[in-house]
Amino acid sequence: MEQAIHSGTFRKIGSILVEQDGHLVYEKYFDGDASTLRDTRSATKSITSMLVGIAIDEHKISDASAPLLPLLPKLTFQNADPRKAKITLEDLMTMSSSLECDDWNEFSRGNEERMYVVEDWTQFALDLPIRGVTRNPGATPPKYGRRFSYCTAGAFLVGEALRHATGQPADVYAQQKLFGPLGIHDAQWVYSPLGLPQTGGGLRLASSDLLKLAELYRQNGSVNGKKIISPTWIEVSTTPHAQADEDTDTDYGYFWWLRTFRANGKLYPAFYMSGNGGNKVVVVPSLRLSVVITSTNYNAHGMHEQTDKLLTDYILPSFSVR
Repeated sequence: MEQAIHSGTFRKIGSILVEQDGHLVYEKYFDGDASTLRDTRSATKSITSMLVGIAIDEHKISDASAPLLPLLPKLTFQNADPRKAKITLEDLMTMSSSLECDDWNEFSRGNEERMYVVEDWTQFALDLPIRGVTRNPGATPPKYGRRFSYCTAGAFLVGEALRHATGQPADVYAQQKLFGPLGIHDAQWVYSPLGLPQTGGGLRLASSDLLKLAELYRQNGSVNGKKIISPTWIEVSTTPHAQADEDTDTDYGYFWWLRTFRANGKLYPAFYMSGNGGNKVVVVPSLRLSVVITSTNYNAHGMHEQTDKLLTDYILPSFSVR
């Protein structure tokens, strides 16, 4: 694998860490070193999911079905529609809200690039119109009953809901309730023009700290006997709620990607954080395995396919189920 990376077969790989049964079995840095903070882009969304789970555990939020608007201050917004009042945290975390927001469509009103050029990101998201859905007679209904539409603005709204429910900005809440207990002390957030943490992407963490987050989920929310997140939340957040990609049979939980990888003729169900550039933080329960792959191959064709290939051609075949 290292030969293939050094030869340029795999481009712009930053680091690869592998842990099995709580033991670090592989650690290699191809760009930077152990102290380098990695911009894993939308992998941040999975961390936002963790914070929602903690807030529910603390009874700051009732559950994932909580409506969004009551969690925010009373704001006026454009394109008023009674369907906006029905949007829940679950809708936003499964990328299936009724807002016209699609980062994969450059013409979408809610495309994240349009959000970044305005000052108030919360207002931007709330002002979005309701998306239209073409109804074709006899068409197969969406898997799990939800229509997936990838929306970073919605992830930012979840962060704002967290701020008002907990009384703390998401970055402060994360340090107190998640990062601190895991021994993570160097987290570099991106902030909106109004100074609010971007809970939809851009958080920089060291590779080893990303591995701690994966291990937290692999170990059902506890580290060294201390519960940080309830096992109930871990199970529900990594359960399929929407289909993200029919071609690769990839599903989506609560800001977590779900997919079965094939390696050496065997199937390995996994859940993972994912971000632009091909960044992946993967948990493979059947192998008791956590894997971190960081990459700066941003906006490149095949960026995710190459990190998938690192998993399926090199990492997963190195381990066996027992």
